[in-house]
Parts: sequence; structure tokens; C-alpha cells
Amino acid sequence: MKFAASMIGLLLAAPANAEPALEDGFAGAIRGCEEWVLNPASWVDGFGPFSETVGLGDRMGLAKSAAEEQLPPPDMRVANHYWRINSTSTAGYMLVVSDRLPMCHITGGGDADLQPVVEQVLTSEAFLGRWEKVEQKAQSDMISSQYRNREEPALFMIISRANAPDQRRDLVQILATAIFEFD
Repeated sequence: MKFAASMIGLLLAAPANAEPALEDGFAGAIRGCEEWVLNPASWVDGFGPFSETVGLGDRMGLAKSAAEEQLPPPDMRVANHYWRINSTSTAGYMLVVSDRLPMCHITGGGDADLQPVVEQVLTSEAFLGRWEKVEQKAQSDMISSQYRNREEPALFMIISRANAPDQRRDLVQILATAIFEFD
């Protein structure tokens, strides 16, 4: 509930049809992750080119900080920047990136059920054209999938979410972490 409360006060007004906005937000968070890690030139001299590539316009903006549950694991909390993605007035995403580590971390939550939205993005032609599923594991009511980026196979992303709709509305509903693995 704490995550939902932190999102409510900071998100913009809900669009008339929330599901496409939620889907666009998650797809944009993934695009942002890819762009940040694979194309540092888009942000090294200012965030304008990065924001333009993500394509969410004023629905995405820098935040000064993120709630504890939105942060990446402690060893990835180095030189972080926090991008809030406003999808509805009560649900959205946080993209955390680092300007020193080749990583990104996405969380999503709020009062909307994000599980169907996440599945829609993960099975889309656009996503599957850029990411290859490597492995999938289920545990209890959660499922985690590991993906390898098709453009840069050293970039891996693990995406964890509920394995069925309406299971996690009061918790972080989506957790994705990508890291560039050096040999």
C-alpha cells in the first residue's frame, strides 16, 4: 500500500482509457532502459535526446528521489537518476538508471492491475523484435522471465510480475532489472 500511496500523490490525471496509457508507460520504460544502457550519447550531454527517444513526452520526467521499494538492489545504487512515468492518476512506473553502471531498474504499481498490461507488452511484436526470452520460472503467484537483447546480447533483463490478473494491487506489481554483463 505504501508504494501505491507514493505513486498517487505524484502522478498526473488519468486519461479516459487507462490501459493504453499503462501499456505505453511500461513499453516506454523498457525503451528508456534500452536507450540509457545502449546509447549513452543520448544523455551524456543532456537528457533531451534520451527523453525524445523514449517518446512519452511530458508523461515522463525526472524525480529527485524514489521510494525504497522503487530502488534497485543496493549494489546498483550508484549515481542514479529517477524517471517517473505517469500513466494514470493512481498507477505508473519508475525507471531508475545510473550514469556509472550499465543498468536500469523498473518498478510499477498503483491501484490498476498491471499484470495484463505487462503481458501485453511482453508478447508484442515490438518487444519480441528487440528481446529474446531465455528462461522463465514460476514460484507461488509470481513469474520471472529472463530476456536477452537482440541488438546487444550482453544486455539481460529479468522481469518479475504476477502470473495471473488481480493478484498484486497493493504491492509493487512489476519489477524489471537489466544489466550489461561484461565477459
